[in-house]
Amino acid sequence: MKLSIHALLLAASAAIAFPAQAQFAKPEDAVKYRQSAMALMGNHMGRINGQLKSGSPNVAAIQSSAALIETLSKLPFEAFTPGTETVANTKVKPEFFKDTAKVKDLIEKMQAEVSKLAAVAKGGDVKAIQAQFGNVGQACKACHDDYRMK
Repeated sequence: MKLSIHALLLAASAAIAFPAQAQFAKPEDAVKYRQSAMALMGNHMGRINGQLKSGSPNVAAIQSSAALIETLSKLPFEAFTPGTETVANTKVKPEFFKDTAKVKDLIEKMQAEVSKLAAVAKGGDVKAIQAQFGNVGQACKACHDDYRMK
């Protein structure tokens, strides 16, 4: 498990290091990349949620997922490149590409809340984790409400 987490973090770090244009030969590739990153974030949010709803949460599992979400939260946004707004199968509204200042603010707020979640999770206080998990959910929802197609 630790090896796979480290491999994922290494791959994610390498992905961040390269410019977006060099990574995506086609707009479809960028869309697949960002959808994959979002799916992984959603998966780990679900894992945390499941732990928080259980009778005895596994704090180590929450900590692991929170750390991964923190890394993953930086990945999808480099893949919102020009030309991807018209790709079939994307759930992004065209306004996302026009409201750059608002989008940047929403992304930064989400990433800040995710970083706080990772920090709170390290402390192991389940009630504090639960409260911060709600803050992350609200930060994600703020962008999805305005820029994700239903």
